[in-house]
Amino acid sequence: MTSNRLLLFVLAFFPLFSFQSKPSPEPVDMVYPLLDAANSRWFYFSSATRPFGMVNLSPDHELDGAWNSGYRYDADSIKGFSHIHAWQLSGVSVMPVSYSASPEELLSDYYSPYSHDRETIRAGYHRVYLDRFQVEAELTATHRVGLHRYRFPSGKQSGVLFHLGGMLGPSAMVEGQLKKLDDHTLQGSVTNEPTSRRPHPITVHFQVAFDRPITGWVEHSDSPHVIVGFGDLAGEALHMKVSISYTHPDNARNNMEKELSHWDFERVEQETRAVWNELLSRIQVQGNTETQRRRFYTDLWKALQGRRTISDANGAYPDHTGDTFRIGQLPLDEAGNPRFRHFNSDSFWGAQWTIGVLWSLVYPDIAEEFANSFLQYYRDGGLIPRGPSGGNYTYVMTGASSTPFFVSLYQKGIRGFDVETAYEGLKKNHLPGGMMSKSGYEHRTALGGNVEDYITMGYVPYPNPRGRFGGHEQGAGQTLEYSFQDWTLAQLAKALSKEADEQLFLARSQNYKNVYDPASGWMRPKNAQGEWMAPFDPYDYAKGFVEANGAQFTWFVPHDLPGLAELMGGKEKAVQKLQEQFVEAEKLGFTSGTSHAVETHPEYRRIPVNYGNQPSMQMAYVFNYLDRPDLTQYWSRKVLERAFSALSPHLGYNGDEDQGLMGSLAVLMKLGLFQMNAGTEENPIYELGSPIFEKAVIRLHPDYYPGKTFTIWAENNGPDRYYIQRKTFNGKPTDGMGIRHGDLVNGGVLRLQMSETP
Repeated sequence: MTSNRLLLFVLAFFPLFSFQSKPSPEPVDMVYPLLDAANSRWFYFSSATRPFGMVNLSPDHELDGAWNSGYRYDADSIKGFSHIHAWQLSGVSVMPVSYSASPEELLSDYYSPYSHDRETIRAGYHRVYLDRFQVEAELTATHRVGLHRYRFPSGKQSGVLFHLGGMLGPSAMVEGQLKKLDDHTLQGSVTNEPTSRRPHPITVHFQVAFDRPITGWVEHSDSPHVIVGFGDLAGEALHMKVSISYTHPDNARNNMEKELSHWDFERVEQETRAVWNELLSRIQVQGNTETQRRRFYTDLWKALQGRRTISDANGAYPDHTGDTFRIGQLPLDEAGNPRFRHFNSDSFWGAQWTIGVLWSLVYPDIAEEFANSFLQYYRDGGLIPRGPSGGNYTYVMTGASSTPFFVSLYQKGIRGFDVETAYEGLKKNHLPGGMMSKSGYEHRTALGGNVEDYITMGYVPYPNPRGRFGGHEQGAGQTLEYSFQDWTLAQLAKALSKEADEQLFLARSQNYKNVYDPASGWMRPKNAQGEWMAPFDPYDYAKGFVEANGAQFTWFVPHDLPGLAELMGGKEKAVQKLQEQFVEAEKLGFTSGTSHAVETHPEYRRIPVNYGNQPSMQMAYVFNYLDRPDLTQYWSRKVLERAFSALSPHLGYNGDEDQGLMGSLAVLMKLGLFQMNAGTEENPIYELGSPIFEKAVIRLHPDYYPGKTFTIWAENNGPDRYYIQRKTFNGKPTDGMGIRHGDLVNGGVLRLQMSETP
């Protein structure tokens, strides 16, 4: 769905998704954008943007690097407002300035102190005061256009500086250009140089429009920057529109014409607010504290951003899946609008328990768009990606992490994509030459993933006997990922009556057993000669396991937990082992410190359960499959209390919030819902945890699901009432660990009686 069509959908159907009586405050007003902002990375922080917006406009405090960059709450100066904060992408940074004398010195010295006391941030809006220049800056955005409003001091010259070269987040800006088209309009471009993660360059074209005439132009051969002047505005506001395109200057202009033909700042802000509110309002929660309701909607807000649009309003998009850049064209509907958007996206590694589950339940329209976008990459470059950037494959992380996403959509009846083409591409990823052949950021070879040995030997050796070709070459962890992903592909093969493939991938899904060491009781790396890694420490980080240790990754068998328990000597022994891990992990708050940057700390790296990174996300729900739902309820609530309850600039996710993964996980856990195998079985089950709210109502999308709402009513809920004593669905007692998708999407009420005792 294009951005314009999305806005029309919001305005036309908002009553359908709105509450019976409008809540006060509304969900969009509950969002706390500063969550974890002291620890944020380039693509983390958001303010002036729409869901998955091409433009994500906000102040930058640090300009160098993908990590510890962008908006950093504890920084004391602003170094520009840039329009792109995406996975391995940046661009179009500007800075309003005022001056009395010659402004040339500002070309190399334009940073300004600021104070949070004069800053206002809400979903879709940012206001800040630049102390040095006495400028009030306000920011909002449509999907592809940033709208600025500046108020300069009287008695001084006013201008806008354009940052056209140097580092900007993850990329160096090169070949910057800016030219004047007329007294009110500029056209420019900057190119993101390749990075170690994104192998090809990508150019950002932009068009700038002002509501006042340009009166000055300052540049110098020693500086890549340009200042555009407007004289003394005597306190009057200057409005500036900046539209972007990754394809062509004409498309940048067209994006502005299509999305923002006026200068009404308040109108844009309110329309952006309405788009956010429609999506956030698809879930209504009641009970618990105001702080926890605010945190919930902030988590949900995080789940709907980060992965950015790269296609234009007319459907043009950048394709650099091959050696030569080309401009692609998305398919159009009968009205001439693109049938879907094309996306820039960090890895789907870990998405099987997070955005994959949340989007398919609450936002099936968005999930379907992403499926079609990923299939467009397949048609262009021959592979379904696991994390594309700027039209490039990046091969971020490991495995075929897109497979569970597609299979889950099919099993839930979300099939508005070419299923046979999807199966063809997914199967290719599981064979030599596909995604399982490539380890992290392996651009030019296909040996680091080592799916060949996985097929012939039944496991990925560690170390890789072929050599080092990319990142994350961690054989035991790769074996476990591939085994699970093989199982999910087998489910789709079964659904499509591809019996030979079903049996092939089911057999491969048992390869996890080949890296389980019965002597130690842990998953353990094994070399090419079949020898166990020695010495072996299950608590040592990244020694055969991707961004985790062996204690954490031992439980990465979401498709066959009964089989894993049997290897461990039965369910009781498995429960005892996992219980001990949680007891120990609680001492460190269930995370490796308060940010991903400290995950390798000598103490934090040894934590046996880490909810600060993806490999541990399912661990509390393993107890459900070991016949101890009470422990799932207890530990899932404990994890929420310690890891996902803060509402502070200095705390939030305590780890690696990869573009909605942690936010989605927190939302699902707070609703008390989870899907161990990513919802990839036929009529998949939602396992129950321990919901933190008295009542949660999910408004089901009418184009995908027959029911109107699904309600979780947790009676007698409270801080120490973790346990579900009784449960009924639509008035009838229900057994088992959860509720099936087919029942849930038909609508109804799941009523839970909560208690302090199991």
